[in-house]
Amino acid sequence: MWKNFRKSLKLPEAYISMGLGLLVVIVSGMLVFNYLRSNKSDSVSEETSSESLSQEKQGGKAEPQPIIVLPTNHTVIGGETLWAIAEKYYRSGYNWVNIASENKLADPNFLIVGEKLSIPKAETIMVGQILSDGVSDTRIDSTNYTIQKGDNLWQIAIRSYGDGYAWAKIAQANKLVNPSIIHSGNVLVIPR
Repeated sequence: MWKNFRKSLKLPEAYISMGLGLLVVIVSGMLVFNYLRSNKSDSVSEETSSESLSQEKQGGKAEPQPIIVLPTNHTVIGGETLWAIAEKYYRSGYNWVNIASENKLADPNFLIVGEKLSIPKAETIMVGQILSDGVSDTRIDSTNYTIQKGDNLWQIAIRSYGDGYAWAKIAQANKLVNPSIIHSGNVLVIPR
């Protein structure tokens, strides 16, 4: 079939090979061009955002941030995380725990596109800040801890390690099925 087609075109095989080679070069060039163009637009947007941040620090004018009145609702879009949502509403990703708690999320790492989340009014949590809502801020140095009323794994991890994200280490060491539910009086193993 191929030979009949080639003979009907009356072109030598070398010309057909050159044509196909040229087609491969053109397609490859288009792919490289699109890749470079997309990287350039990403770096331009990064430069723009870093310029606006430096302008803010230097007292220059930057784009005004929209004022968001809390509480509010948020609809999850593809690729979003609780951290990104918290940064949007609180300007601190650490507030993801407030959103997870408010919505009683079984798995905060799993969001469904289109899911509606309630965004509560809460104080912004900054790095290293310990929540002071009546919970003791004394450091936990032992390898066991008896849960007190009002405790949650985030606060226990901050008191144990100085890092709220270490709550997963405590949950794993204690084989907790649902880390959102802990009961006062139970004893947790604090891995060291």
